[in-house]
Formats: sequence, C-alpha cells, structure tokens
Amino acid sequence: MCQHQPPCPSADSADRESARLVAHHPEQGWSLLCNGVVLFEDTGELLPDGRIIAPQRTRGVSLTTA
Repeated sequence: MCQHQPPCPSADSADRESARLVAHHPEQGWSLLCNGVVLFEDTGELLPDGRIIAPQRTRGVSLTTA
C-alpha cells in the first residue's frame, strides 16, 4: 500500500502507528494510515487482515468527572 520512500512500517510491525496519515476523520473518531491500519480515537485498531487490536487504556485513570 505504501508508495513513498522510506516506506512506512507494515501493519504487522510494532511501530505500525507511526505510518503516514492517509485520511483523518476526527468527527467520526478514526484515521486511516498508509499501511492500511484504521486507528480509532479510543486507541483501538483494525488491521488490514481484519484483526482487532483492543484499546490500550491507562490503568488508574478515571474517565468520569465530578
């Protein structure tokens, strides 16, 4: 998928999230990277082969407000 030099990390690579941004839709909460990974606002990922990477939530952080 990646056509530029140097090429982006592959979707199987540990640093896959450092690939170039192809499409960004913050109003919908997702972005498409050059390597075919769909990156979601909640840090979840959808890989080109259909595998799902669960969101990486930080422990000890409350998402509620008082």
